[in-house]
Amino acid sequence: MTGRELLRLMLAQVCVHTAMTGTRLAAPLLALQQGYSAAAVGVLLALYALSGVFLALPAGRLADRRGLQLPLRLAVASAIAGAGLAAAFPVYPVLCLSALLTGASAGATQIAMQRHVGRSARGPDELKHLFSWIAIAPPAANFLGPFTAGLLIDFAGPKPADLIGFRAAFALMALLPLIGWLLARSAPESEALNAAAATQPKGSAFELVAS
Repeated sequence: MTGRELLRLMLAQVCVHTAMTGTRLAAPLLALQQGYSAAAVGVLLALYALSGVFLALPAGRLADRRGLQLPLRLAVASAIAGAGLAAAFPVYPVLCLSALLTGASAGATQIAMQRHVGRSARGPDELKHLFSWIAIAPPAANFLGPFTAGLLIDFAGPKPADLIGFRAAFALMALLPLIGWLLARSAPESEALNAAAATQPKGSAFELVAS
C-alpha cells in the first residue's frame, strides 16, 4: 500500500468517525436545551455504543467476505442518514435514532479499515507501520467532531446555542461521510481477500468469548 492510499483511507475514516463524534456532542446539548433530564441524556449517549455491541461481529464477517468497499458504503449511508435526520428533525426520538446510526457507522468503518489494512500489509513490519497510521484516525476524529460542532452551534445561529446552529452542526456531520467515501472509493480490494473466509464454518459469539 502506498503512502497516498494510506492517507486517503485514514482521512476517510476520520470523516466517518467525525460524523459520530460531532453528533455525540451536539445531540446531548440539544436534548438538555430542550429540557430533557440527565437520565434521558445518559440513555442518548449510551446509544452511540449500543449498536456497535451488536454489529461488531456481523461487520467483521461482512468485511471478511466482501472486503472494504461494501462495508464502507453501508457505513457512509448510515452516517449520512443519522446526522441528516438529526438536522431535519432535531427532536429527542430522532436524536436517539441518529445515535444508533452514527455509532454503527463509526464502528463498522473502523473494523473494515483495520481488516483491509491487515490484508494489504506485506510482512509484520509493514503491518505495524500501517496500523500505527490508521490508529491516528479515531483520536483525530474525537478532536475534530466536538470542536467543529461546538463552533457551529455557537456561531452559525443568530444567537449562541440557537437551533439553527445545531442544524448546521448536524448538516456538516452528514456531509463529512460523503467526503470520506469520495476519498476511499478508489481503494482497490486487497489481493489477500481470502476465499477460504467465505467457506470456513462460522463460529458463534459464545465460542469467540470462550476462546
